[in-house]
Amino acid sequence: MLSPGQSRHALASLFRRQGIADLNALFTALETNSRMSVFRRLSDIGYFSSYSHAGRYYTFKDIPQFDRDGLWHYQGVGFSRYGSLRSTIEHLVEDANAGRTHSELYVRLQVRVHNTLLDLVRSKRIGREPFAGEYVYVSPDSAHAHAQIALRGQQQAGVAIEQLPSSVVIEVLLELVQGARVQLDAERVSTRLAARGLTVTTGQVEAVFTRYELKKTARSRSRRLPP
Repeated sequence: MLSPGQSRHALASLFRRQGIADLNALFTALETNSRMSVFRRLSDIGYFSSYSHAGRYYTFKDIPQFDRDGLWHYQGVGFSRYGSLRSTIEHLVEDANAGRTHSELYVRLQVRVHNTLLDLVRSKRIGREPFAGEYVYVSPDSAHAHAQIALRGQQQAGVAIEQLPSSVVIEVLLELVQGARVQLDAERVSTRLAARGLTVTTGQVEAVFTRYELKKTARSRSRRLPP
């Protein structure tokens, strides 16, 4: 095991070279196989662990360039100013003026959030409200939650097809054609597009449904609210 001074130098060199590192890389850099020793050295310099990949990656505290939501993605690994995925979702939901849907959180975090959302709702750390055939995740504070839902209603009412890029309209229509044998609603179309790297909100999908008189058909395929 390297001395404290040698460890700081080795970690600084490792993170400067790689940006992030897993436990095996830290073992090698610090010349130890002790998890306790590694985390003691990491604590000495300050670090973040990833909220994605089961927290397997680490980085020096001054490396992440967090965005306005406190998120930083590097080589497909997600880090959060708020630490764990659970804490991050709590913050994103509480801080969102109009709450967050499952697909919106999936797009922002780039990881599966279904089970974490259910755990947070059951433990009353966040709330959820049915809205336009899906759930919107909101603050556990009832007054704040009411304001979030009210604003989302205003935002959805204000989405017009004329405001959408033609590329967005085409992608939504293609999803409906390609998924003709699958039960698709606005939430599922938004999620499918997100999986392809296209950020299209549920409200935008709804606007396309309305413009082309597809809304009733799409909704009638599935009455079950998504998680």
